[in-house]
Amino acid sequence: MSALRRLSLVTAGESHGPGLTAILSGLPAGLRVDLDLLARDLARRQHGHGRGHRMKIERDHAEIRGGVRDGETLGSPVALWIENRDWANWRGVMDPQAVDPEAAARRRLHAPRPGHADLAGGEKYLRTDLRDILERASARETTARVAAGAFAKMLLRALGVEIRSGVRTLGGIGAGRPTPAWEQLLAVDDGSPLRAIHRDLEPEMVALVDDAKARGETLGGAVTVIAHGVPAGWGSHVAWDTKLDGRLTAALMSIPAIKAVEIGHALEIVHGPGSAAHDALGLDAGGRFARATNRAGGLEGGITNGEDLVLTAYKKPISTLREGLPSIDLDTLGPARSQYERSDVTAVPAAGVIAEAMVALVLADAALEKYGGDSLTELLAHAAASERCRATWLVR
Repeated sequence: MSALRRLSLVTAGESHGPGLTAILSGLPAGLRVDLDLLARDLARRQHGHGRGHRMKIERDHAEIRGGVRDGETLGSPVALWIENRDWANWRGVMDPQAVDPEAAARRRLHAPRPGHADLAGGEKYLRTDLRDILERASARETTARVAAGAFAKMLLRALGVEIRSGVRTLGGIGAGRPTPAWEQLLAVDDGSPLRAIHRDLEPEMVALVDDAKARGETLGGAVTVIAHGVPAGWGSHVAWDTKLDGRLTAALMSIPAIKAVEIGHALEIVHGPGSAAHDALGLDAGGRFARATNRAGGLEGGITNGEDLVLTAYKKPISTLREGLPSIDLDTLGPARSQYERSDVTAVPAAGVIAEAMVALVLADAALEKYGGDSLTELLAHAAASERCRATWLVR
C-alpha cells in the first residue's frame, strides 16, 4: 500500500551551478505569504560558527516564480528560484551546456572522500568525474528545502503549530544533558554562534570548533526539533507508510550527514523497564487527555497524541577533511588521499534549521491529509470541525 501525499516537493540544481529550484505542490489557495519568515529561515541556515568561505559569498534569497499572486497562494505549484552567487566562479566547470575542458579537468574529482556519496554515486551512475555526484549530494541543495519548508511553516502557523530547534550537542559536549522541552527551545538565541540549547555550553563548543579548524578536522553533533501545538490524530497506524514517526524520521535522515534520529526520550527509555518508559494518562482541568511526561515525544502508534512533537537528529562529522583520508585514485586504481573540496568545520547549527523545514513539510502534508480542502478557508473549517468531533466523541 502506498500512502497518497497531498504536499510534494521537488528540488533541482547543483552546488556550483546557476542556482536552485524548488517546486512545492499541494498548498491550498489563500495562504498569505510571509516574506520575512522566508528570508529569516534562509539567513538562519547560513549562520553558525564553523561555516566555510562559501557562506561569505552567498546571500540566499528565494524569488517566487509561480503559484503566488498578490501575496497569496493560488493552489497551483509554488516555484522558487535561489541564485548561486558562486556560479560566477564556476561557469567554465559547471555550465549546463558546455564546459571548458581544461577548467573542468582542474576541478575533476577522482579520489573519493570516505563517508561521502562520491564513490557510491560514481558506481551507481557510472561517472568517472565524481564532481557529477558531489555537486548534487552537497548540502547546498538543502537551501531549496528550507525555502519550501518556510511555506509549510506558514500553513502550520495558520493551524496553531510552531516549530523551533537548537543545537543539543557538538562533538561530545552536551551529550549528558536531558532531552530538552519546548520552553528551552524558545530561549535559543538564533544570533548566538552555535544556537546552543544550553547557553552555558556554548563557549566550550566554540573553542572546540576553533581547535578542530586548526587541526583540519570536522565535527558532528545533535539538534533537537520540537513542533508545538500539534493536535492529536495526525498520521495513522493502518499501514507502514502512513505512520507519522516513519515519515518524519525518513525526512530527517534525508538531510546530508544525518545518521540517526531519536523520537522523544528513546535513547534513555530503551535501557530501563517499561514502567519507566511510557507516559501515564490523566485528564487536565478542562477534561482533556493529558500526560504527566512526554517520553514518547508526541507520537504513539504512528499518530500524534497532542503532546509536543520532539525529534533529535544526529549528524556525523563532515566527510571533507583538509588532509584527506586513505582513498583510491580512479585513474590509477592505486592508493591516494581523498581530495579536498571547500567545506565547513561544522554545520550542526544549520542542520537544525534544515530539520525544522523537513519536519514542517511532513507535518503540513499530514495536516492536509487529515483535513483536506482546496482553500485555506476550507482547511481551517475542516480542522475546527475535526476538533469539535474529537471533543465530543466520548461524551455520554
